[in-house]
Amino acid sequence: MYPAGNLFVPAPHGRLEAILKEPRQTEARGVALLLHPHPLGGGTMHNKVVFRAGAALNDAGLTVLRINFRGVGQSTGAHDEGRGELEDVSAGLDYLGAQYPKMPFTLAGFSFGARVGLEVGIADERVVRLISIGTPVDKYDFGFLEACRKPILFVHGDRDEFGASERLRELVSRLQPQAEVRLEIINGAGHFFEGHLDELKRIITEWVNERMKAEGGRMKTR
Repeated sequence: MYPAGNLFVPAPHGRLEAILKEPRQTEARGVALLLHPHPLGGGTMHNKVVFRAGAALNDAGLTVLRINFRGVGQSTGAHDEGRGELEDVSAGLDYLGAQYPKMPFTLAGFSFGARVGLEVGIADERVVRLISIGTPVDKYDFGFLEACRKPILFVHGDRDEFGASERLRELVSRLQPQAEVRLEIINGAGHFFEGHLDELKRIITEWVNERMKAEGGRMKTR
């Protein structure tokens, strides 16, 4: 039986099934939208990588919203090859904006979720930092990221089947002059980070904590 979410987010086509989880150990210091891999490959918000990334963001003190893209689980609509899914990302951000209007936003995505999430996230002023997990540079064009001016973390396996690490390194080299970019390559990890999920989780939590500390310091000196 498909596991159900705990809320529905309004969307242009109806609604998006979602799960909202607050951090356990501390008061929330921000919010995050987390996006899943390709629906036609079985991707949902319950994917193991997405689940572990959500735990990492919670550990960093963020309230995390996971959504199912259109046509997945109990979300209405139908898969739209990454076009309509851009609207789904915006709908998730709008929901967080309505519920947490003064919180800084992190946008994170895995694989297909990274592709559509990054496109929306670099342009949305509410998003202050970006996380791309298993960036599928062999399948999609990520040239639009050259316009990015926001901090971004790439977490990748050196054995990723959908994104050669060399190609990702080349992309990162084009972004670094104008954006604060961190690239973390996990040795021995494939696209789904099997056997390396703990390392993935640690990297994400540490980076978000570092970013919040740096951003807080800059705010105090303004």
